[in-house]
Amino acid sequence: MDVDVLVIGGGPAGLAAAARCAKLGLSTMIVEVGDRLGGIPLQCVHPGFGIHYFGEDLTGTEFIERLIDRVEELGVPYLTRAYVTELIYLDVDRKLARVLAPGRAIEIEAKAIIYAAGARERHVYEINIVGDRPSGIYTAGEAQAMMDLYGLMPGRKVLIVGSGDVGLIMARRFALEGAEVVGVVEIMPWPGGLTRNVVQCLQDFGIPLLLSHAVIAVKGRERVEAAIVAEVDKNLKPVPGTEREIPCDTIVIAAGLVPNTELLERLGVAMDPATAGPRVNELLETSVPGVFAAGNALAINDLVDNVAEQGELAAEGARIFIENSGIPTARWIPVARGKGIRLVVPQLVSGERRVKLLARVSKPFRRACVEIRELGIRTCRPRLMPAEMVSIEISPGSIPRDVEKLTLEVVEHG
Repeated sequence: MDVDVLVIGGGPAGLAAAARCAKLGLSTMIVEVGDRLGGIPLQCVHPGFGIHYFGEDLTGTEFIERLIDRVEELGVPYLTRAYVTELIYLDVDRKLARVLAPGRAIEIEAKAIIYAAGARERHVYEINIVGDRPSGIYTAGEAQAMMDLYGLMPGRKVLIVGSGDVGLIMARRFALEGAEVVGVVEIMPWPGGLTRNVVQCLQDFGIPLLLSHAVIAVKGRERVEAAIVAEVDKNLKPVPGTEREIPCDTIVIAAGLVPNTELLERLGVAMDPATAGPRVNELLETSVPGVFAAGNALAINDLVDNVAEQGELAAEGARIFIENSGIPTARWIPVARGKGIRLVVPQLVSGERRVKLLARVSKPFRRACVEIRELGIRTCRPRLMPAEMVSIEISPGSIPRDVEKLTLEVVEHG
């Protein structure tokens, strides 16, 4: 089977990419490992989706159904319950994907690949929680699926571990269903989620947020009975003597997401330790020509709107690549992380196209700007938080020819 573009992943990034590819006249195929298209938003019944992308405040299910409808109206073929086992680079215009689908194994050859395989949750075994292994411990995604897809209540006295947006939203979800949320435990000294979610999901419901704390052990034989929580020091190590027991029957792990990049790594794609995803240029092309990445497989995003926009950008990149057997540019300029910057995407720019850099700061800052040192371009905010991505645009032709590197940094203003 031959196509112009193979999209791996049928979530928001993959669907937006596939729809855009189809509109650009590119033959496109989607491969999705799940039972149906849609990804995680299928189990998100809360609002907050689509404000920027569709100009409306939608639930996750409403948002994703619009993208699915768009793909189906455009006649984009797709495979579900299909798993890509291997990606092979044949030459600049040919990549091969080996796929296991129900009842068959197939090979799909594509001129370009858009990798939008999303991310996975960190589990309890990855965050140094010791003790018993009773029932009642779930990841946030597992708990969300139980409640929103199957109508099951995981527990009645709930402790959330991690204050990222998913953890905050699940705290509210449990509260709305009548559970007692005994607290949200966050190891960092600041919340991991958007400020609006801290307010709407915790403060509005009187749910305690325990910053600079960690769950260090679980008690219970058959079912969770309690969690042992302790304060942590500046090195994130438990402080002896601060341990306390919090009774609960359910522990929900919301300790963040990790990009699904195994296939890319096996293909030889260069990775960025800061994002845990691939290094990409301004069109989201990885170090392997014609292989693009978008969404949470690229870097963990705040908003699904950004994920969908990245899918469309990757589609534009695929079109340019296919038309030119490569991305035509005179040079690639690396974007380095300077003072106060934890990550930045993309990591390479040409100066020939309009580019929106997305960055996260390493810690909270007040009255500060994110600045591109060599260009004097900056975006300022009263407060910069690690949980909230900052965007800064570079206009075409604004990078002098003698500039060989751009440095993104935080500049504080007293």
